[in-house]
Amino acid sequence: MHRLFLAAFAATAGLLCATPTQAAEPSKTGGPAAGGYPDKPITLLIPYPPGGSADMLARPLGAALQKKWNQPVVLEYKPGAGGAIASAQLARARPDGYTLLMVLAAHAINPSLYPSLPYDTRRDFAPVSLVATLPMLVSAPLSTPANNIPELIAYARNHPGKLSFASAGNGNTSHLAAEMFKHRTGTDMLHVPYKGSGPAVVALLGGEVSLMFDSISTSLPQVQSGKLKALAVTGDQRSPLLPNVPTVAEAVPGFIVNGWYGILAPAATPPAILDALSTAIAAAISTPDLKAQLNSYGYETVGSTPAAFADHINKELDTWKQAVDVSGAKLN
Repeated sequence: MHRLFLAAFAATAGLLCATPTQAAEPSKTGGPAAGGYPDKPITLLIPYPPGGSADMLARPLGAALQKKWNQPVVLEYKPGAGGAIASAQLARARPDGYTLLMVLAAHAINPSLYPSLPYDTRRDFAPVSLVATLPMLVSAPLSTPANNIPELIAYARNHPGKLSFASAGNGNTSHLAAEMFKHRTGTDMLHVPYKGSGPAVVALLGGEVSLMFDSISTSLPQVQSGKLKALAVTGDQRSPLLPNVPTVAEAVPGFIVNGWYGILAPAATPPAILDALSTAIAAAISTPDLKAQLNSYGYETVGSTPAAFADHINKELDTWKQAVDVSGAKLN
């Protein structure tokens, strides 16, 4: 059974302000973790521009950790190359727990997508925690001649090449999700890549393309406003935000696509620091206020151990190699 875990990293505006925000003033209460860590500001690298789904998670998480530790958590945006630029910076950072990186599914895609990377994905990083998952939403303009997945499959089979799907770029998760859908359903649809999720959604709203696999956190407002229609969600169960919208798996058994977000540290970071970080993250995202806030955006909070996140990444590397092979996507 294929289980794809996709991270939609859309950059459309809506739920959060897209202005880069440095850490707020430290809390007047609380203190450093056991052992004296942290005793100075922590930098959290974000591999995409402000305003996307990674930023929407990183901001409230960083604020919660900052309050707990009484130390600033500074968000530093390093977009480009599907997250590879930020990953390369982390690989070169000191392994002291003061430089961290939020990664998405693209972290597991890049080794199969690029012929070479300036780091080794398995060797150069220390997993900290799987923070949250986020399903995708299959959305379409009102003019698309399908209102659900069975109708979409039937129309695509009867009209090969007639339907088109937008993506945020070649090799992007929005691209690979649709390619795997085509592979699983035996359908033929035209891929139309854009330079980012924002332009892709604009094209979708304008009826230039027939559908898109996009982050639920960024597509939801367009569906709720009636500008787009929701054909399905890609998680293993229906989203509480769209309880009447079925999952893709109800029509295509086993097709489960969840975005994921996790925190990495440089390799050789001391285990005690990794454990302190993972414990703090799990505690932060389980607080009622933060959990409710993230759930309202569509995230399902996790908060794993470093070992569990390492296992997750290893499985994702294998899963995404299959997805890239099916799509034929390659980047230089």
